[in-house]
Amino acid sequence: MKACFMGLGYIGLPTAIIAAKHGVNVLGVDINSGVVEMTNQGKLHIIEPGMEEYLQEVVNAGLLKASTTPEISDAYFMVVPTPFKGNHEPDISYVEAATRSVLPYLKEGDLYVIESTSPVGTTEKMQSLIFSERPELKDKIYIAYCPERVLPGNVIYELVHNDRVIGGINPESTDKAIEFYSQFVQGTLHKTNCKTAEMCKLTENSSRDVQIAFANELSLICDKAGINVWELIELANKHPRVNILQPGAGVGGHCIAVDPYFITADFPYESQLISKAREINNYKSFWCAEKVHNAILRFELEHHRKPVVAMMGLAFKPNIDDLRESPAKCITTKVMQACNNADILVVEPNVKEHKVFKLTDYKEAYEKADIVVFLTAHDPFKELPYMEDKVVLDFCGIYRK
Repeated sequence: MKACFMGLGYIGLPTAIIAAKHGVNVLGVDINSGVVEMTNQGKLHIIEPGMEEYLQEVVNAGLLKASTTPEISDAYFMVVPTPFKGNHEPDISYVEAATRSVLPYLKEGDLYVIESTSPVGTTEKMQSLIFSERPELKDKIYIAYCPERVLPGNVIYELVHNDRVIGGINPESTDKAIEFYSQFVQGTLHKTNCKTAEMCKLTENSSRDVQIAFANELSLICDKAGINVWELIELANKHPRVNILQPGAGVGGHCIAVDPYFITADFPYESQLISKAREINNYKSFWCAEKVHNAILRFELEHHRKPVVAMMGLAFKPNIDDLRESPAKCITTKVMQACNNADILVVEPNVKEHKVFKLTDYKEAYEKADIVVFLTAHDPFKELPYMEDKVVLDFCGIYRK
């Protein structure tokens, strides 16, 4: 079997590698020629523990190659971004473009699967597109939706061991997709229809967003009430049926910070709680930026000089290099734009260089800083000693006590 993966990003590339590792002949397609070149050299363009060794193994074995164009295959997987437009309307143009790219190669008996997080009804829209352009394939190919469920940093394990939801446009398509994924997924493969599978992915991440919003709202309340939110949550979670998540600087990444909008855009009147959770989590970032701004003003008034401020972390979660929709990056940008009366040092230990920010080593920044702003709970930050002579704004629980 030959499988074509359209998109070699944070999900497409690892999935392609794992499939190849389990004996599937894989072609990975990406519009970025640099990504294609690195992949063919066995070099990973993302950070994911252990994945580069796997990549080198499957490239050297001839089981995976990358290209900027598709080829005739037996199965095609759309694993491209699904961002939203300025008004938070879902943008499925990448899915459509990837689908149009493989249209000339589709043949009877092929499997077509969307893995990209998508609004409800996207699979059926792509079905209509395929059959309108290739009417001779109607009822002769298999079309399904199968979203990923992986945690960056643990992708090798979770791609294999996590359960997956698979929904076809008909039962035959569901079974065909399950036949493919069972080659490398050891978790249970749950059958459903494509619309339910699409909504399941959105529901999972919206649920997380709501839970995080509760924790972030608690942090706002506790700050005003003079209560340590970390201690409060730890104590509340002693209740056998309470499991409050940890607050942070907001919510980022290309899942939890984005997927709820796919529901609120299509169901604006029905999704009141989901919509409010998005507002709270977005507001937390503005609140954090304002707290930093005020700390800078207070320092200048008290010490009659500009402070050195270390903005610790740009990634949207600990120990990764992914800056997509990152509240930490948003806060850092807002602080730099609003505060000319400070020397801002930007820290992100998982990124070598950045086009916008000049990056500083985390130990150097911490040593020089008058004000330390913890935005992402990277492990190296937790080893830094607490110093009484610094103003510490800890938005991610580095010093929880």
